[in-house]
Amino acid sequence: MIVVIISANSEWRAVLEVLDPVSRLPNPYSEHFFSEVDGEAVVFIHGGWGKISAAATAQYAIDTWHPRLIINLGTCGGLAGAITAGETILVNETVVYDIYERMSDPAQALHFYTTALDLSFIFLPYPMTVRVGRIASADQDIDPALVKTLREQFNVAAADWESGSIAWTAQHNSTPCLILRTVSDIVNETEGEIYFDNAAQFRERSRTIMQKLIESLPEWIEKINK
Repeated sequence: MIVVIISANSEWRAVLEVLDPVSRLPNPYSEHFFSEVDGEAVVFIHGGWGKISAAATAQYAIDTWHPRLIINLGTCGGLAGAITAGETILVNETVVYDIYERMSDPAQALHFYTTALDLSFIFLPYPMTVRVGRIASADQDIDPALVKTLREQFNVAAADWESGSIAWTAQHNSTPCLILRTVSDIVNETEGEIYFDNAAQFRERSRTIMQKLIESLPEWIEKINK
């Protein structure tokens, strides 16, 4: 059994449009449906947006289905000058950047939630063009004022809301985790290209990105099953 976690509401709606499941089942946090990909039983679950929902649904999925693999597919924001829209990151490390420790060592607090992902279970070559690298997570869209900090202090090219929680939860349950995030938009030090009243544009980009990621899923699973 493999569990595929889809985080943001727009991403989940896109998956429903692409896969058109016969039935969707409720769970304590969201909803899910069963499918088969490359001969493998797969549960697609709406993980919800933000770190709390992401961690809760990841733990629920692990406790309920005991998957041999957690996969998270979704979008992310890219940092101007570091990455371009449409690039896909195969995440090998996550860092949570909205932790502000003021009573002891801030670096120690950040390190506690930093998660390195072992990708050795995936056979090369990868089935699509990806950039293997680190991604940052926080309960916020990328703040233009933090673009320089994210690039220089956290050494990332992109950020999202949920990868850090999913990776951390999977690691603490000794469950392999594959995270693929495609850049939907670019943020520079003054603005985000689709910020402010551009929700429709994000939904459109999300659908294109999620369709491509879903279409690649059988090949990724084949690379894992070899």
